[in-house]
Amino acid sequence: MDKKVLSDYIDACEFIKETEEEIKKLEKKRRIVQDKVKGSNPDFPYEQRSFNLGGTIETLAEAGLLARERQILETQKREAEELKLQVEEWMQEIPFRMQRIIRYKFFKELTWEEVATLMKCKGGGETIRKEVQRFMQKN
Repeated sequence: MDKKVLSDYIDACEFIKETEEEIKKLEKKRRIVQDKVKGSNPDFPYEQRSFNLGGTIETLAEAGLLARERQILETQKREAEELKLQVEEWMQEIPFRMQRIIRYKFFKELTWEEVATLMKCKGGGETIRKEVQRFMQKN
């Protein structure tokens, strides 16, 4: 796992949320119409009734475009989810100390000094940075 992938993790999480919103917007593009018609029962007694009809107005071409757009968004979302899962699986395999440092530095985007303070490291941010650097080189 490298630093770029860890940085991409945050973007992947946000991308998943944004993509879900885009998919919802696509669904709203469908124009729904409702109408009432009058008719009668098909069997005796033939009495007049009102029927509610509902559906969408879209051409086959519009439906195809919406389906393609949705498919693209779903594919991008799956790729982002895959990256997110890879990082989360990797995080479970590393020591807890390193998990905490990575969460603070890469996921919460704190400075090295802030990470050192939270980790109660007397050596400061440079010590934590070097610890991460050595860990990343080993793995």
